[in-house]
Amino acid sequence: MSQGEAAYASLIAAIRAGTFAPGDRLRETDIADRLNLSRTPVREALRRLEADGIVEHRPRLGAIIRQLSHGELVELYEMRTVLERTAAEMAAKHASPAEVAALRALNAGLAASASAKAAALNQDFHRGIYLATRNRFLLDAARALNNALMLLGPTTLDDPARIALVSEQHELILDAIEDGDVAAAGDAAEAHLQTSLIHRLKGLGS
Repeated sequence: MSQGEAAYASLIAAIRAGTFAPGDRLRETDIADRLNLSRTPVREALRRLEADGIVEHRPRLGAIIRQLSHGELVELYEMRTVLERTAAEMAAKHASPAEVAALRALNAGLAASASAKAAALNQDFHRGIYLATRNRFLLDAARALNNALMLLGPTTLDDPARIALVSEQHELILDAIEDGDVAAAGDAAEAHLQTSLIHRLKGLGS
């Protein structure tokens, strides 16, 4: 891995972890010091992030992590809903009992966790549903959406009530998957994403 690739990977990880959030300015010198690299690979990484649509260059400010507008947020969730609904429906056809059991264990961990760990468990849960579809093209489509998902900002799993609701909705999805009920799995996944969108939009307006 070149220094530019290492800088890119480190910045992606930091954005995913919430160390850098939408609207934050990414100063070359600060990042170079943080990563113990020269400014050249950092500049290369920032250009790559700009090409990915994660970072935008603003006059007099430099590189800024993009913030999604209201319309972009709705569009993103429309695509997430299509993919998540399809994933739940296909998992209802193909998921093994062991995969369902593993997903239930993840969701139980999510229900019992604090917000910092809940976000990671939530990502693992949704990734597990995609893996249970047995469809590499759906997985590729989900990965292609990952860059945009990083621009959502901090997790919405920020309080016990929200975590409890998400866990309950996950259980409904899993019940339908375990029953092999394709329509119910898709409906439950779509309802889950709509609830998440509403929560995100409330945060955008605050």
